Amino acid sequence: MTIFSKIIAQEIPSYKIAENDYFYAFLDIMPQAKGHVLVVPKIEVDRIFDVPDDYLSRLLVFAKPIAKAIESVIPCKRCGLAVVGLEVPHAHLHLVPLQTADDLNFTRGKLKPEEAEMKAIQEKIVAALKQL
Repeated sequence: MTIFSKIIAQEIPSYKIAENDYFYAFLDIMPQAKGHVLVVPKIEVDRIFDVPDDYLSRLLVFAKPIAKAIESVIPCKRCGLAVVGLEVPHAHLHLVPLQTADDLNFTRGKLKPEEAEMKAIQEKIVAALKQL
């Protein structure tokens, strides 16, 4: 069982942004930028292009309003999308608020926001998502 499966099963706490029958979205606790959200299929598949077609086709549709909510509450030029998949063997998307293309540089140091800041970001994104 991957760490993401444990988060989805609520065995590990997370800052949940959205959930449906197929996907779970939550704040990355070691973000590239404040407001960085991970979107994870609830099925455990290692590589993004091994995700079944029915899931893969729904993944961006699920992520789209989350990206729009991020853009509406996190100061950024746009919300970027990345698929890296090297650290956790569970397919996932990164939704990252961008100021520059370097914000998608996953080799640089990560941020370490405090819990209160994470909760505040979570609340802002969730509230914006409800308005869409």
